[in-house]
Amino acid sequence: MTATQSEQATQVDLAVDVVIMAAGKGTRMKSRLPKVLHRIAGRPLLDHVLDTARALQARKAVVVTGHGAPEVEASCMRYAQPGVPLVLDFVRQEPQLGTGHAVQQAVPALADDGMVLVLSGDVPLTQAATLFHLMTVCGGHSLALLTLEMADPAGYGRIVRSDDSPGGMVQAIVEHKDATPEQRQISEIYSGIMAVPAVHLKRWLAQLDNNNAQAEYYLTDVVKFAVADGVPVLAHKIDDAVQVAGVNSPVQLAELERAYQLRQAHRLMEEGVRLADPARLDVRGDLLCAYDVSIDVNCVFSGKVNLGEGVSIGANCVIANAVIEAGAVVHPFTHIDGENIGVTVGKGALVGPFARLRPGAVLGEGVHIGNFVEVKNSTLAAGAKANHLAYLGDATVGERVNYGAGSITANYDGANKHRTVIGADVHVGSNCVLVAPLALGAGGTIGGGSTITKDTPEGALSVARGKQVSIANWTRPKKMAKV
Repeated sequence: MTATQSEQATQVDLAVDVVIMAAGKGTRMKSRLPKVLHRIAGRPLLDHVLDTARALQARKAVVVTGHGAPEVEASCMRYAQPGVPLVLDFVRQEPQLGTGHAVQQAVPALADDGMVLVLSGDVPLTQAATLFHLMTVCGGHSLALLTLEMADPAGYGRIVRSDDSPGGMVQAIVEHKDATPEQRQISEIYSGIMAVPAVHLKRWLAQLDNNNAQAEYYLTDVVKFAVADGVPVLAHKIDDAVQVAGVNSPVQLAELERAYQLRQAHRLMEEGVRLADPARLDVRGDLLCAYDVSIDVNCVFSGKVNLGEGVSIGANCVIANAVIEAGAVVHPFTHIDGENIGVTVGKGALVGPFARLRPGAVLGEGVHIGNFVEVKNSTLAAGAKANHLAYLGDATVGERVNYGAGSITANYDGANKHRTVIGADVHVGSNCVLVAPLALGAGGTIGGGSTITKDTPEGALSVARGKQVSIANWTRPKKMAKV
């Protein structure tokens, strides 16, 4: 939490319980997947909302499920962020009879001593700082609404104030279908997000009815009950539409994806990263960059990626769960995925183009991994090179080793994996097969085309291949004439 957020949090005396509405089917998504499980930045929409609840240090999050409830609840249970506890409760809304009906299902899970923050599982990009401000406006005694001025407010609930001034008290929220022509001219809309003391919210939810154009129980009706009870209804108005934008179609999902990615790009550039094109970057995890990092177009970063000072990433690279140290160059079309183990690329190393580094690959300083070379669970010491069309799996490679084109470590015997150890300064010729378990002595040379099955001594030339035979005046077979 930032210092500003801490200051804001101290102004909220009540514990915060977050209610997340996640019961909708999302018909316009035209998908069997529940809407809140569609992804932005590689993660379900609902995960982003749960992240926000964690950032607010909420006491609990009550997730209201309905359509695809088992899938949604299972996804939430898989969600975890170490070190920031968040209690999860689930309630079902079946059938789905409106937003007010959804929050009614959460009432048994809400303690009277808290402040309730109502969020939507398909609105993923609301910033925690905005919600801290909203909770401060609530202050534990008022109904606080997050609102937005929109040039085209069609389809949204309108904020009706006691007078025409921006600071007038809120008197009601009128849904678009129920609004008069005059009310439809109002450009301030309700975002769907509110903060309210639980004891008030429970009382007002019990008074809801469905006497409206959609025959639904509107959560927005709590405003008129608050006014009737003399509880102040306050609005915190923002001008950032992305923070309250929901996802109802694949088009809107794509629009929010690009909005999210553009914000990531601007953050990186403000930190000094050079991006060839901010519109062609995808960050789907945590990307940390030191000074003078440059990233070309169409790169995708997932999981946790740390780029050291002066690192250069070429176009069309996909990098996940990796540490790339200072001065390293990753050429275009390289794929690096450390999964749960990680990948490390040492200082000044050169990787690619068209290289693949898999989990457990550790490259030392100045290592070269060239085009169409794959490395998995292997350590290459400083200065080692595998420049072309090669495979290194379950290997320990010494300093200054030159690993020839087309050579592989045969590390799997059909049941178990075995390790290959290559001593310093070994030269492995092209098209060799090193059958593990195996150790190649330091300074040795492996003749091209060899299949090595036994350990080799230091400094020796080792060759294991059939003798070349040439048959003079040999004639190739000819096709039989058709009868």
